[in-house]
Amino acid sequence: MYASDKTLVCQDCNQEFVFSASEQQFYADRQFSEPRRCPSCRAARKAQRGDFGGGSHNGGGGGRGGYSSGPREMFAATCSSCGREAQVPFRPSGTKPVYCSDCFTSRRA
Repeated sequence: MYASDKTLVCQDCNQEFVFSASEQQFYADRQFSEPRRCPSCRAARKAQRGDFGGGSHNGGGGGRGGYSSGPREMFAATCSSCGREAQVPFRPSGTKPVYCSDCFTSRRA
């Protein structure tokens, strides 16, 4: 059993995300490696591929798609670039810069 949550850094957006103890157990039970992308980036890549679950590659089961059963929890933060209030899908730790969606998009371009 995994006792504590782990903070990982997404390889796509470089933002920290929490890999919970229960997720760690789920991944270990299925012999999956640790995720390298945050849930947002994983969902975006999945959408780009048109992979919405329930396909023949996974035996046709489930059909739920996505990673959560409800609305995503968002957290308030101040953009490190422009100073505006931003809503982000992770709890800012204060150790790394956080950007609003406009600044984040312009930095990635």
